[in-house]
Amino acid sequence: MLYRVHANRHAFLSDRAYTADESVDGAADTWDQPLRGNFNQLLKLKKQHPGLKILWSFDGWTWSSGFGEAAKNPAAFAQSCHDLVNDPTWGGLFDGIDIDWEYPNACGNTCDTSGRDAFKNVMAALRQKFGAGKLVTAAITADATSGGKIDAADYPGTAQYVDWYNPMTYDYFGAWDAGGPTAPHSPLTSYPGIPKADFTTSSTIAKLKGLGIPASKLLLGIGFYGRGWTGVGQAAPGGTATGPAAGTYEQGIDDYKVLKTKCPATGTVGGTAYAKCGNDWWSCDTPATIATKMTYKNQQDLGGTFFWELSGDTANGELIKAIG
Repeated sequence: MLYRVHANRHAFLSDRAYTADESVDGAADTWDQPLRGNFNQLLKLKKQHPGLKILWSFDGWTWSSGFGEAAKNPAAFAQSCHDLVNDPTWGGLFDGIDIDWEYPNACGNTCDTSGRDAFKNVMAALRQKFGAGKLVTAAITADATSGGKIDAADYPGTAQYVDWYNPMTYDYFGAWDAGGPTAPHSPLTSYPGIPKADFTTSSTIAKLKGLGIPASKLLLGIGFYGRGWTGVGQAAPGGTATGPAAGTYEQGIDDYKVLKTKCPATGTVGGTAYAKCGNDWWSCDTPATIATKMTYKNQQDLGGTFFWELSGDTANGELIKAIG
């Protein structure tokens, strides 16, 4: 089992005090203990489950703009990451590092112009600093279009430095295109009328394997949430919309555990599920569509599966139980 801790959340994770009934081992945090909060709970969990691996994941969509600066001095960046991950305050907690750069030499929340080799240089420096005994991984783009984000960086040349890649095979489509057309955000395969060719999981995996990246270093990504539009008139994919559907935390997105009741799936397309409820149209993976994706993952000899993220699942873990 692998657990990723995002860097921008570390203050909350390391400071929150746990009561006895919340704690992994039934012992409450005290005000004067050296480490408390989620970091302390994760240490306790690792003692109970020695096979659990925990990585510190750096950045993501919102925070990736800093990587351009880091790429100017990869060795210094790697040293700072090593010092943080191995801080004696939480010694023994982290088994390595995950880099979530969205996206090297391409545009995400901001645009990066650090060059095609920047990602490789950063990951090479991290591997050199962390050594063979620690995990070094990366979440990477799923854009398999010709001249797209996969082509913008040297992902094949960087593969030698990582234990595995997490291609983010979700969020292909969403209500950032407010008028539609409606489309499932995590299709496994193409289908008639898909808004953009090669925006599918199978296209992403095929492209990465075709570039020479070993299948064993590719994990299949699953979203534990759905994306949706409102103002939609037709049930089938491809309809027009007036904007994002209302969500629990933000517009256009909601957890599977919410959608299961609010807008349960009624159809499948491209190996994932969708439904129209009133004027809203949603797509998400279900236990059944995840099972289909696991068959594909096994056929492709991929290294495993990852998902974003656990709180989107039901209390009894319907989605995580479907992963195999």
